[in-house]
Amino acid sequence: MKKDLLSIADLDRKEIEHLIEQARCIKREGASSLLSGKTLALLFEKPSLRTRVSFELAMYQLGGHCIYLSPEEVGLGKREPAADIARVLSRYVDVIAARTFSQETLHILAAHSSVPVINALSDLEHPCQALSDLLTISEKKGKLSGLTLAFISDGNNVANSLLLSACLTGMNFHFASPPGYEVKKEVLNQGKKFAALSGSQIQLTNNPHEAARGADIVYTDVWVSMGQEAEAEKRSFVFSSYQVNSKLLSLAKRDALFMHPLPAHHGQEISAGLLDDPRSVVFDQAENRLHLQKALLARILLC
Repeated sequence: MKKDLLSIADLDRKEIEHLIEQARCIKREGASSLLSGKTLALLFEKPSLRTRVSFELAMYQLGGHCIYLSPEEVGLGKREPAADIARVLSRYVDVIAARTFSQETLHILAAHSSVPVINALSDLEHPCQALSDLLTISEKKGKLSGLTLAFISDGNNVANSLLLSACLTGMNFHFASPPGYEVKKEVLNQGKKFAALSGSQIQLTNNPHEAARGADIVYTDVWVSMGQEAEAEKRSFVFSSYQVNSKLLSLAKRDALFMHPLPAHHGQEISAGLLDDPRSVVFDQAENRLHLQKALLARILLC
């Protein structure tokens, strides 16, 4: 039976913990021939730095191959229906990682593919980013359960995946956004179900200072995601009081981590120089995309 990863909710707590442990082992051991003879297709509607490079290197360093298919080459859903693309790629490759504008496109690909499909980013979730973030937090803090992660931005794909992954693993999740920019109700309801089992607590607020107070991790993201460029001016005004800076970080615990999935806009969601703050683990996050995705590919292709 093929194993898709379209949402963090496709995993349970034990699977997440196992992925993190495998990623740590792979990170220590380096390159291997674990995926020799295997091929990954990267099917992208959106440009990428970290997602593309980390997936390509993950396959290469595990002895496999990777084929990158750009938006212009494929025309996903335009030049050719997503269902037909899935059927064709299934005859060629062993796994597909798709970076799409719509979560629905991922579900179409998965429904018509005979090989596993990985969500490499959609409008709804970014599970690979969230899993890599959990790896980083685990490395720095030695645990996940009982920690408090404060996410200060809008209810975007990263927020959705982090909320679900935090609630699955016993982390508390504080979320601060302007009114009207909260996480989707269906994601919140799903998170509450996971939290009831793990003991996590979810706190929603419109006050970024309230969210950051006493947090172990302070996390932010861009105010304007790809596809929202027409809203840039409005969003910049609405989110102007939600910048993460030294003053906001001072409300968190003294040993708090600062996280951002990148790319970052200096002087907007973060103050200038914040990526170089001693509390910042942003570039560790970026590196860990590689190691977590190695573990994920190995799990999907070999288990």
